[in-house]
Amino acid sequence: MNAKVHDLMSESVVTVQPHTTVGHIRTILKKNRFTAVPVVDTEGRPIGIVSQSDLVADLKTNAPAKSVMTDKVYTVPRYEDARVAARIMRKHKIHRIVVTHERKVVGMISAFDLLSLVEQHRWVPKNPPTESSKKSGRI
Repeated sequence: MNAKVHDLMSESVVTVQPHTTVGHIRTILKKNRFTAVPVVDTEGRPIGIVSQSDLVADLKTNAPAKSVMTDKVYTVPRYEDARVAARIMRKHKIHRIVVTHERKVVGMISAFDLLSLVEQHRWVPKNPPTESSKKSGRI
């Protein structure tokens, strides 16, 4: 597999600040049909992520993102191999990763994006076993 993260990622990412309200985040997710938004600092570097599952609880709409965000945010550089993103997702049991370039958010890659490799037959299995010369009756 030679696909790079930037080949698969979604570039239409909307970020929020730590003070953005839960109500506003819900609106962003619903309007854009997103499942998560990265929380960034003033320089655009990821400091957290808010996903739909973080908003399931009965939260006040004026609660800030920093009170509900997951501050353990996994990132992958845009030019990294897609297999690195897949490994991170599998190892940490997560569904999406923030994509960065020079430490700033430039996109998101999800498990669904990685599945497109399989769907498009861009995934190639490891080398199949070769026939042994012993099977052919030669010694």
